[in-house]
Parts: sequence; C-alpha cells; structure tokens
Amino acid sequence: MQTGRRLPEWLKMQRASGENYSRVKRIVENNKLHTICSSGNCPNIGECWNAGTATFMILGDICTRACRFCATRTGKPLPPDPEEPARLAAGIRLLGLKHCVITSVDRDDLPDRGSSFWAETIRMIKQENPGITMETLIPDFDGVEAYIKLVTDSSPDIISHNIETVRRLTPLIRTKARYDTSLKVLRILSENGVRTKSGFMVGLGETDQEVADTIKDLREAGCSILTIGQYLQPTMDHMEAVSFVTPGKFDEYRKMALAEGFSYVESHPLVRSSFHSEKQMNHN
Repeated sequence: MQTGRRLPEWLKMQRASGENYSRVKRIVENNKLHTICSSGNCPNIGECWNAGTATFMILGDICTRACRFCATRTGKPLPPDPEEPARLAAGIRLLGLKHCVITSVDRDDLPDRGSSFWAETIRMIKQENPGITMETLIPDFDGVEAYIKLVTDSSPDIISHNIETVRRLTPLIRTKARYDTSLKVLRILSENGVRTKSGFMVGLGETDQEVADTIKDLREAGCSILTIGQYLQPTMDHMEAVSFVTPGKFDEYRKMALAEGFSYVESHPLVRSSFHSEKQMNHN
C-alpha cells in the first residue's frame, strides 16, 4: 500500500476483518491456495473476503517478471504443483461460490508459459463446481496464439488481460510485457468469441489524452469490459504514485469509456481488475 505519502480521504479502505473474512482466510490457508488479494496487497481484501469472494492465483506465488507496480514476489518459481487445480476446485466448492476469478503469476520459465496448466485448472473447477461462472485474468503468454487458445477453448465466461498503463509509461513500469503484445492478446481473445476485458491504473504520470488513447486502443482490440483504478505504491521498493486522481476525474474516464462503446466500466480510485466481477456477467 502507498507507504511514503498520506492518502486522501477517498482512498481509505475497509478494515480486513469479520466472520466471513476469517472463514475465507481459513479455507484459503487450509487448502494451500494463493490469492492475488494477499500477494498483491489489494485494498479491497476486506470488502471482498467479507462478501465471501476472492481472486485465486495459480502456478504458485513467485513471478518470473519484476514489474515496478506489482507486490507479487519475483524470482525463480517452483515447478507447478499438480495437486493445485484439485485443491482450488475443492476450495471454491467449500466457499460455496457461484462465481470465481482466477489469475496467475507469469511463468516465462515454462515451455508453454503455463497455458496447459491454466486449461486443466479451468476444467477441474467446472467439473467440481457445476454451473459456476468464471473470469480468468491471464498473463500475455508472450502473445502466442496457440497458448491463448488453450484458455479460450476451456470456455471461461470472461477472459481478462490487463494492459496496466498507457503506451508511453509501459517500459517504465512493466518489464518483459509490451503494450502492443497486450493489445494482440486482447484481439485474439475477442476474435475467438470471448467476452473480453482489460484494465489499467492511473496516477503514474499519464495525461488525459493518453488515457483517452488507451481506452480507444482497448475498444478497437475488442474489449467490452474495462476497469480503471488508482495506482498505490505497495512497498518502498516499488514506484511511487505521481498523483492521486480524484473520484470526479474517474467518473470522467468512465463516461469516456462508455462513449467509446464499452458495455461495462468500473472506474474508481479503489477499483482493481477483479472488483465486482460477478456484476459484469450479463454485459457483452
């Protein structure tokens, strides 16, 4: 969370506590699961876990990339755990979820970048939880269409891939990832008939015109769902926020995206990519 500066009033967050929070935490820990809620220091963990929802992270909790905005650990990951898909499917059943969100670390160390593991996890969750709806927030898989299609062929309801920031700032805050590679991923998803979603952060020094250009690029790539949130520095070792964007400006961005043709937009300082994911199910 932002560590070097006082946060404005609109960025105050719900305390992570409560009976449901403790229940979700217990099930996550007992099933040896990972969540981006914890690994990414998400500001909405209190609200989401108290509502009985969580965004699960597969393929371990160590990422092969070291983006300057992300709190997830980076380094040399362990080999994929073949028991993880079954544990995750069981944990989702124990939570009684009707909708789930799955994401993962980047696994550039694996020949297929982890895409076959993704497909197996989706199949296992569906098998264990009939009728569940699912959003998958995928890495870029280096833009390789065959790897992306392994996920699309598993038929999650929404597939999301975050562009994270505007074109100019991409080299500054992302490592291996490229702006145009992310747009390519989104085009492949859309062309395969998938309900496609993306998101980016503001407060990193972008201009209003760059935000408008990014929104247009995402829409032209086939995205129909968009999230926009405030970047918050997770630790002193990460990039510091340049500005705290006001709720009024976020509302301007929301209207801008809707005018561009997006069917659903979440734009608010505390929004993260999976925030209110279940509400997006009926928007094409």
